[in-house]
Amino acid sequence: MIKAIFFDVDGTLLSFDTHQIPESTFEALKQLKENGIKLFISTGRGQDGLGVLNNFPFDAYITLNGQYCFNDHSVIYENTIDGEDLKTLSTHLMTKPFPCGFTLEDRKFFNERDERVDEIHAITGNDDDPIGDFSNVHNEKVYQCMCFLDEQDEIELLSKLPNCISARWHPLFFDLSPLGGTKKNGMIEILKYYNIKEDETMAFGDGGNDIPMLEYAHISIAMGNAGEQLKAIADYVTDSVDDDGIANALKHYNLIK
Repeated sequence: MIKAIFFDVDGTLLSFDTHQIPESTFEALKQLKENGIKLFISTGRGQDGLGVLNNFPFDAYITLNGQYCFNDHSVIYENTIDGEDLKTLSTHLMTKPFPCGFTLEDRKFFNERDERVDEIHAITGNDDDPIGDFSNVHNEKVYQCMCFLDEQDEIELLSKLPNCISARWHPLFFDLSPLGGTKKNGMIEILKYYNIKEDETMAFGDGGNDIPMLEYAHISIAMGNAGEQLKAIADYVTDSVDDDGIANALKHYNLIK
């Protein structure tokens, strides 16, 4: 019996084309709530990017790919990047600069911006953050970094950061997170908090950063607009976000009418 469902945001709940959540999705979420199923967000976005959810009453939120998990009452779990790794990253940025967004608990800033950052902001509407001083960022609680590098440079950078991992959902950038920082880890902490078992879960996603979450969920759903790697591991591939993918999958599993 499914008692908890985890939803990615961009490309899953939220359309890349309209930048809105389809009405069919909202209606499906309402039915799930009425049926007593716990609903959780699981996103790479921070708290400041959750306005797109239009105040829908989700039960809890896994943000920053698992680094910061909370509900309306408390912080359930948090995980930050190692200070020594941040020093190494800062040095790297001074010698081989690239746009990098640093996500703190209450704000986000970039060391520099270029057309790649603007392109992603045009997709998400969530990355219009200012340029700031990163020289002392190793003294801050940094939950995640947004690194605009290709895959080859990603490998080089990660080799210098032993306490970090990466996840990519777009060719232009990857999210740099502390070890253990995955949506799967966020799921584990949320399930522990709500006393829900793994075999009572379902998860929806579309990007590379959703792979650990879908591998862990009892039933995994890939959106029709997902990449082939994600579709290959999913239990079910539904339609795209713009073609009522969430509602159709929930009907397929008889969770809504």
